[in-house]
Amino acid sequence: MTSALDEAMRRLEGSLGLLEVTVMRRLEADKRRGDLETELQIMQDDRARLALELDGMLARLQRAEAAAADVSERVERASAAIESVLDETGDGERE
Repeated sequence: MTSALDEAMRRLEGSLGLLEVTVMRRLEADKRRGDLETELQIMQDDRARLALELDGMLARLQRAEAAAADVSERVERASAAIESVLDETGDGERE
């Protein structure tokens, strides 16, 4: 009967060892998943921040393009006015 008890104790110890290994693996997997979820949240926050920055930069670009178009139009008008004045005064001869 002692050998049956010894065999039962060995099986119990083996099962407890497997249980410990399984629990450790599970804890590691849960930690990795938690790390991944944290990393995903950080990436989502970064994406939202970058999207806001991009929207701001696009709006700024549109304002700069509109200002550049306005300046270009004013320069063209000024150039045309100068040419007109030069033509009227007869000093509009060009080389």
